[in-house]
Formats: sequence, structure tokens, C-alpha cells
Amino acid sequence: MPLRQPRYSKEEFARRGDEIYDSQVRPQVEANNYGKIVAIDIETGGWEIDTDEISASKRLETRYPDAQIWFVRVGSRYVRRFGAGRIHKLK
Repeated sequence: MPLRQPRYSKEEFARRGDEIYDSQVRPQVEANNYGKIVAIDIETGGWEIDTDEISASKRLETRYPDAQIWFVRVGSRYVRRFGAGRIHKLK
């Protein structure tokens, strides 16, 4: 299977993904899917939702084999967090 190459700059990729999520997907998913992952094809606007990136992207790629996929976590600005996160004071 050939390696798929991005067709857009990082900035354009993010702009398209966020625009599709905000205008088309968010109104349909935000109420009952907090924390789930949305995989969006930035060229067709097609999307899938699941609890993890792999499941959502596999279903999306079944429908759109050449998808350029942008991921969004419902209710969060981040798909993944790295680092310590919240630091609690010890008493």
C-alpha cells in the first residue's frame, strides 16, 4: 500500500478541519458525545465518530479511501495531552 502524502500545508489542513467541524459536525455531535473522537475528511466533509482515532479513521477510510483526515475531540481543544496535566498540591 503506497504511503499517502498530505496535499495541504499544515495551516490549511487545520483551517479546513476546524471549519468543517465548527460549521457542520459540532452541532450534530456536541450534546451527547463528550470526549469522543471525530475523524473528518477535509476534502469531502465526510466524518466518523468513535471512542478512539483508529476506529473512526478506519470507518472513514472505508468510505473515502484517499481521505485527508483531521481529528477533533468533542468538547476539547486537544485530541491528546502530553505532560503532567493538572498538578495537585500535597498537604
